[in-house]
Amino acid sequence: MSRLWYGKKGRKHQPVNHKYALITTREDINSKQATSIKTDLEPEAFRPNLSDPSELLQPEQIEKLTKSLPPRTIGYPWTLVYSTAKHGMSLKTLYRTMLGLDTPVLLVIKDSDGQVFGALASEPFKVSDGFYGTGETFMFTFSPDFEVFKWTGDNMFFIKGDMDSLAFGGGGGEFALWLDGDLYHGRSHSCKTFGNHTLSKREDFIIQDIEIWAFE
Repeated sequence: MSRLWYGKKGRKHQPVNHKYALITTREDINSKQATSIKTDLEPEAFRPNLSDPSELLQPEQIEKLTKSLPPRTIGYPWTLVYSTAKHGMSLKTLYRTMLGLDTPVLLVIKDSDGQVFGALASEPFKVSDGFYGTGETFMFTFSPDFEVFKWTGDNMFFIKGDMDSLAFGGGGGEFALWLDGDLYHGRSHSCKTFGNHTLSKREDFIIQDIEIWAFE
């Protein structure tokens, strides 16, 4: 039965049916798809195939890192493209191994204290006049527990490379992570780009080994 209602002047009005359309943006769809992919593939998706055994990461550490990687890396094997054990301690050599890559890269560092930490770079490392990269870039540490430091949105100081150093993050005159040209000395400090604390036990550290993994 249809109900009538009366306005201020006694006029009869038919009930009004309000219909609302749910507007879904492309970003919403992409976000839902990425979430769905990660949910549907658990836990197998977080045990990637590695081209070589990692000398720096334990299986449980690999699984934790995989859960934090960008969705576009899911399903791809990890390919070891650089390691100090195979290629020596040289930033120039590191840059050469990046040539031709079109994938994010995972930098894993082990220092002389036995601590493991590093960064996920949204694109391969290169010599640059300024900072490059996107908000996919993040810092991580297992020192002492696993933590990931995503982009805060405060600035765009993601990655900067020259022949004498490789650096991540910035703001306030400090880098989240800095490596020298010999890949021997390193430094870590809190910075605005990632809102991180010091990744290593000490701000200044000695590099013991490095691995860089691509996803292809």
